[in-house]
Amino acid sequence: MLYTLTIILITIIAFLMVIVVLLQAGQGQGLSGGIAGGGGGIGGGGNMMGARRTADFLSKATTVLATLFLTLCVLANFFIDQEAVTQSTIQDRAAPVQTEQDFGTPAETPPALPPQEQAPEPLPEE
Repeated sequence: MLYTLTIILITIIAFLMVIVVLLQAGQGQGLSGGIAGGGGGIGGGGNMMGARRTADFLSKATTVLATLFLTLCVLANFFIDQEAVTQSTIQDRAAPVQTEQDFGTPAETPPALPPQEQAPEPLPEE
C-alpha cells in the first residue's frame, strides 16, 4: 500500500518536473523571456512577473521537484514488500529438477565418433 502511494507520487513529480524543465529558458528566451520580456499586453509593457522572477521561480521549482523525486526513489526501495517475493521469475519458470536418479546401471551413451564405413577393397589386377 505504501509502496503504491510512493510510486504514484514519484510519477506525479516526474510529470511536473518535465513541465517545469520545458518551461525554462534554454538557448532561446523560454517562458521567462517570451511572456514577460517581449510580450505585448496593455500599454505595450504589461508583464505581471519580471523575467528574472519567472526564471528564479522555475529554477527553484526544479530544485525542489528533483530533490523530492530522488528522495522518494530512495524511500521506495525500503517500502518494497520483501517477504512476498520468495523466488525470482526465472526460478519460477525453471523446469523441475529430478530428485530420483538411478546410479546403479550406467546410462547408454552414444559413441563420441560416428561409426567408420569400410572402404571397398580394390579389385585384383589381371
